[in-house]
Amino acid sequence: MPAEQAMPSPETAGANLPTGRTTPFMEALFESGPLTTVELRPPPAGLSAQASLDAWIDVNRAVRALLRAGRFVLFTDDAVGDREEESLRHLTANLGPDVDLSQVVPFLTCKHTLEYCLLFARRAASHGLGAVTVTGGDRDVGPPRCLPRSRDLRARIREERGVELPLGTWVNPYRDAREQVDLLLDPEHEADYYLTQIVSHHDLAPLDRFLEEAEQRDLALPGLVGVFYYRSANPATLRRLSNFIPVPEEELIREFEAGDSPEAVCARTLRKLRERGVDKVYISNLELRGAEACLQRIEALV
Repeated sequence: MPAEQAMPSPETAGANLPTGRTTPFMEALFESGPLTTVELRPPPAGLSAQASLDAWIDVNRAVRALLRAGRFVLFTDDAVGDREEESLRHLTANLGPDVDLSQVVPFLTCKHTLEYCLLFARRAASHGLGAVTVTGGDRDVGPPRCLPRSRDLRARIREERGVELPLGTWVNPYRDAREQVDLLLDPEHEADYYLTQIVSHHDLAPLDRFLEEAEQRDLALPGLVGVFYYRSANPATLRRLSNFIPVPEEELIREFEAGDSPEAVCARTLRKLRERGVDKVYISNLELRGAEACLQRIEALV
């Protein structure tokens, strides 16, 4: 297991960020202590008008509760290749003026036209969002990318006048650790922070290799490690998920058959991460209704 990973302080790495990129989200990434953020999915595209309205009511209630608790909320962009409604339009129009949008961090993939992507970035900056995580998007499904790589899109966004906001990137600990750290250290990668692929306490060796490489090469970029909230161990669901993320199917089935709750399974991963000095995470797949209460139950078990 690698030595405990010390996060860079605001006085070091954060001091190198332009003023327009020192948002509350970035400050939270640099601060010491745990940070638990939430990744949510917008409703799927193609719903009827009433179904879309009902779905967004649930989203808005969940987001308001999370933001009131001081959480940062990440929003996917066509996750796992499925078309989703755009989060930015609904959140800026419907959450209301009393909501602090600097706590909201949407994803933006290259799977749109370049004009759309640049407009999205301008709108996000104008509404004061905390950051935008720019990813390439799955090459095998959906429309083609407007640019070959996410770094190309981040570079184009940087050229947009008035768009001063942090831009994030995606890393995969299951790939070659040196290659992944090479990307993060490359100034032309144009990233202010990173998010990792989902990891599990059942197989943390890939993350260990990534953390060791990052420590050896003095990576100062802050990041969030992904954790999945498994609601059950339904074999069909786990098999479907395994098409998109690494899923320890047999181990999860054993845990749930032994009587472990979804909260206990999720908390076990968080505990193993904290043993490695990793206390900044995002949790994916929480149910909208009661998301904040569920998070509190998880944290009580860590």
